[in-house]
Amino acid sequence: MTRYRYLAIPESEVTPREVFRQRRRLLKGGTALGAAAMLPGGMLFPKNARAWRDDLEGRLAEGLPSRDLAGDEALTPRDDATSYNNFYELGTRKSDPEVYAHQLVTDPWSLTVDGEVYTPGTLALEEVLVRETLEERIYRLRCVEAWSMVIPWIGFPLADLLKRHAPTSRARYVRFESIHDPDNLRGQRSSILDWPYREVLRIDEAMHPLTLMAVGMYGEVMPNQNGAPIRLVVPWKYGFKSIKSVVRITLTEERPTSAWMEQNPSEYGFFANVNPEVDHPRWSQARERRIGERGKRETLMFNGYADEVAELYAGMDLQENF
Repeated sequence: MTRYRYLAIPESEVTPREVFRQRRRLLKGGTALGAAAMLPGGMLFPKNARAWRDDLEGRLAEGLPSRDLAGDEALTPRDDATSYNNFYELGTRKSDPEVYAHQLVTDPWSLTVDGEVYTPGTLALEEVLVRETLEERIYRLRCVEAWSMVIPWIGFPLADLLKRHAPTSRARYVRFESIHDPDNLRGQRSSILDWPYREVLRIDEAMHPLTLMAVGMYGEVMPNQNGAPIRLVVPWKYGFKSIKSVVRITLTEERPTSAWMEQNPSEYGFFANVNPEVDHPRWSQARERRIGERGKRETLMFNGYADEVAELYAGMDLQENF
């Protein structure tokens, strides 16, 4: 299987450990924001919000455990994965996210968890990450548009985050909300969707061990065009369910409506499970084009994760519940 390699860095260019630690101490001690600091998207940051990037880069440099959950399939080249994707906040063409990635302001960043939880709160991203154990997971990614990739994500189980906030017995759904910053994000000045972008999972889907909150890929911090600084990855669902640049997670009793369901419910179902037997109204889902390869390949039920997730949908009509 094709794997990436970390770039070799000359020893003369490596920052001494003590200098690195001192810089982090200065950042933590001297750059706290005021309690009322407001950033793009209407995100209110706690008083101790700080830059998260240095902490994460330090952890990545030390190396992380890796699990191949894509059946030893070849990785999609990094250049393809970072230059061909959908991120409508930055534009509708596949090349737009990379071209306009600089418009996404990601530092500092906070994440709110609220709704049907006993301990709601808003935390700076570095406060979220310091509590979580990171690992690399290699997953297949299948877009609803019938193309696919294999990507080495870096992140932690969503279930670990939710458990820390103690869901109530009324929590049946998990709603995710992305950044809203039309002043900077050119795509949000269009009416293609009702912004901000929103997605929803059932609570059992959200708590499943495969469901990941990703903060990196290919051994690096998540690129802006791929949903920095933190995004959802649900490998058995079509890619639009894996919302990017998440700022809020809300647990609810009633089922919310996601952005694409609101825009076109006949084409974008609530579950959006990868299913070669249920076609999109405008094209077949039986085959897919793997980016970086010639020709097409057969699409696997649940994107190849049926053994792990099929029981979540036992007894359901998957034609009706698409």
